[in-house]
Amino acid sequence: MDEEGDVVKLLDMFWDMVRGGAVEDVKAVVEAAPGLVPSLVGTSLLGDAVGSGEWGVVEVLLRAGFPWNALDNDGKTAGEVALAHGKEKMYRLLVEEGVRTELLMASMNRHEQVDKSLTREKIFLSKTLVFEENRLVDEDRDAVMMGWEEELMREHASVLCPSDGLSVLNIGFGLGIMDRELQKYKPARHVIIEAHPDVYAHMVHHGWDQKTGVKILFGRWQDVVQSSGSFDAVFFDTFGEFYEDLREFHKIVPILLKPSGIYSFFNGLAGTNRFFHDVYCEIAAIDLEELGIDTVFRSVAVNGLNNAEQWKGIRRQYFTLDTYRLPICRLRSS
Repeated sequence: MDEEGDVVKLLDMFWDMVRGGAVEDVKAVVEAAPGLVPSLVGTSLLGDAVGSGEWGVVEVLLRAGFPWNALDNDGKTAGEVALAHGKEKMYRLLVEEGVRTELLMASMNRHEQVDKSLTREKIFLSKTLVFEENRLVDEDRDAVMMGWEEELMREHASVLCPSDGLSVLNIGFGLGIMDRELQKYKPARHVIIEAHPDVYAHMVHHGWDQKTGVKILFGRWQDVVQSSGSFDAVFFDTFGEFYEDLREFHKIVPILLKPSGIYSFFNGLAGTNRFFHDVYCEIAAIDLEELGIDTVFRSVAVNGLNNAEQWKGIRRQYFTLDTYRLPICRLRSS
């Protein structure tokens, strides 16, 4: 019993060191007991370190094995704690840590991620999709696309088409919102790639294959995109794929885009958590930069469009943030 009491006292002392921002003391404890920090994952330890305002303590805990994206007992990350306390500098440092870690992990596990992506895609394409009023859902009641996205698609189209009569490529038809918005700019050539048979059948039923200047390529983008040509505007918005799929598509954007063209994608990256979202926006920008593509994000207020009412009957919410970061990507000038 005395031994247990001693352990509790030592833990309390360690926690006080963290909260007090005592960098050297925390470092000494971690070096003496390397298994301590990993054993405390799931607690508010990292969030308390953020609260101390001392980045050195946070860094010691991260290097000792406390994950940057760990959730505490209340389901909060250290990044969210930093935001809640107005610690913007601390927040940016945590975002940078997340970016550094995720890029490293991605480079180590890329082949495994590609294999998983192929499996997920096959599963999605085999599912039955249902068109309901203002939403497209799969058989598991996951939303593929929802009507509340219309204002976001309108913003995307206005960015992609600064003038009428351009050539445009859209990957992923969904509800057709984006393609209807693109049509408002009277594109000279409008190519749509769609892989899901139910969506393709819906497109044909509604006459998209008969529209002047519109060409539908039915199949996976990986299989058909090479025959599509080059474009003034390219938009990517597929369901059932993850960031690794987006990264793979980005590799061919320089081929698809004309020198003065604009590329964008639906930015639902980690769209239910601002901290994770900001990390993955940075990762996307870095990956694009390595491909010779410059990216800026335009903030668009969601204004409650994705409120709780919109998600009734849907199993999983895919975007709940108040601000949408619209990516605007251009080939870097030589």
